[in-house]
Amino acid sequence: MSHIPPLDPRVAARKGFRESEERLKRFWTNASVEPDEGGHVVLLDGRAPKTPAHARFVLPTEAAARLVADEWAAQGEFIEPGTMPATRLAATAIDRVSRTREPVADEIASYVGSDLLCYLAEHPTPLVVEQTQRWAPWRVWAAADLGVHVEATQGIIHRPQPPESLDRVRALALALDDFALTGLATAVPLFGSAILGLAVQRGALDGAAAFELSRLDEAFQERQWGVDADNAERTEARRAEAALLEKWFQAL
Repeated sequence: MSHIPPLDPRVAARKGFRESEERLKRFWTNASVEPDEGGHVVLLDGRAPKTPAHARFVLPTEAAARLVADEWAAQGEFIEPGTMPATRLAATAIDRVSRTREPVADEIASYVGSDLLCYLAEHPTPLVVEQTQRWAPWRVWAAADLGVHVEATQGIIHRPQPPESLDRVRALALALDDFALTGLATAVPLFGSAILGLAVQRGALDGAAAFELSRLDEAFQERQWGVDADNAERTEARRAEAALLEKWFQAL
């Protein structure tokens, strides 16, 4: 989402995350979590690392702070930012989403207007049947559990959804704290669906299942034509992100 760009991948120094063309070496021995005013803080050898905006990593729950601390603890001789997705989510929540909550909620809500679960293929028939059978229950769930009513169509021609549904998703997003809102803002574009994102955030669906629902067309094509190695690598990265988001929501 445009209001929460990914954290710069060149992370970490004693004064916090900073840009650098050089690989940064590990400078701590132990990563720990301690209670702090308003939540739990991540400490490296007793000192708090900083976000790009020079804030401390204070998270609302011990479990969430532990996710971040575990990523720091798992680093080797050099810091590998790609292995620190929870740290990136935390920094984004603290530095960016806390100041742009309404625009972020607007972008989440906009996905309802073109939600993946509402656009069935026109052909081939086996794919249409699979999408119908596997997506329809989540549109029903959205109406019953979220009060978000959407209608399905076939093909790519846009079908407007009720404005009340967009407003409802916006309200649900704004009801979340900064950390959960950041997770939702990451999950929704990953899945191409506000409904799937909310299902994972609320624990109605696990990350892996939501990811597989989001790629029914892609998986169907793979069964027909085989798997491209580059696409497979990207798929695994996205699948890992979905699993991390499930852990993030559970920790919150």
